[in-house]
Amino acid sequence: SLAGFGPFGEHAVNASWIAVQELEKLGLRDDVDLHVYEVPVEYQTVQRLIPALWKKHSPQLVVHVGVSGMATTVTLEKCGHNVGYKGLDNCRFCPGSQCCVEGGPECIDSIIDMDAVCRRVSALGLDVTVTISKDAGRYLCDFTYYTSLYQSRGRSAFVHVPPLGKPYSAEQLGRALQAIIEEMLDVLEHSEDKINCQHEH
Repeated sequence: SLAGFGPFGEHAVNASWIAVQELEKLGLRDDVDLHVYEVPVEYQTVQRLIPALWKKHSPQLVVHVGVSGMATTVTLEKCGHNVGYKGLDNCRFCPGSQCCVEGGPECIDSIIDMDAVCRRVSALGLDVTVTISKDAGRYLCDFTYYTSLYQSRGRSAFVHVPPLGKPYSAEQLGRALQAIIEEMLDVLEHSEDKINCQHEH
C-alpha cells in the first residue's frame, strides 16, 4: 500500500500525492499488488484510516509519502515519534495528549534498513539525491508514520519529497519512488529469508 497526503497550508498541490500518482502510472514489478491512497492532513482521520488499511489489505509493507517544504532531497525516514504533536491540522485540531498512542514507545524504527536502501538507490545513478533522516517533523507525516509503525510492528516506511520543482519534477519523483520501493521490498524480502533460515536451523 502506498499513501500520499492531500493539500495543507501553503501546499495547495501536495507533491507527495502527485509523486504517488506518477508512481502508479509507472507501476512496480509484476508480483506487487499496489494500493494507492490520498490521506487527508487530519489527525483523527489518520487514526481511523491506518488501522483500517492494515485490516483491509494486510500488506507486506505500507509506504507513506509526504511533502516537506524544507527538503531539497528525497528523504528516507528511519523512525516515527510518539510525542510532541502541537501543530494544528486542516480541521484546526491537535491531539489533547499531544501524542499518537498513549503509553506507546517514544520512538519506533522501521524494520527496513534505510541506510541500505539509500546506498542501493544512490548506486542506480538516478538524477535524484536520496538521504536519510531520523526526524519526520512532529506533524502529520511523523504522526502517520508512528501510527503505521505501531500498527504494523515496524512494517512501514516513510519518504519525504520536496515541493514540486524544488528541484524535482513529478516524473523524477515518481521514478525515484519506484526505485526506492523496489529496493525496500528487496531489502525486506532478504531480511525475511534470513529470519526464515534461522527458524529452520
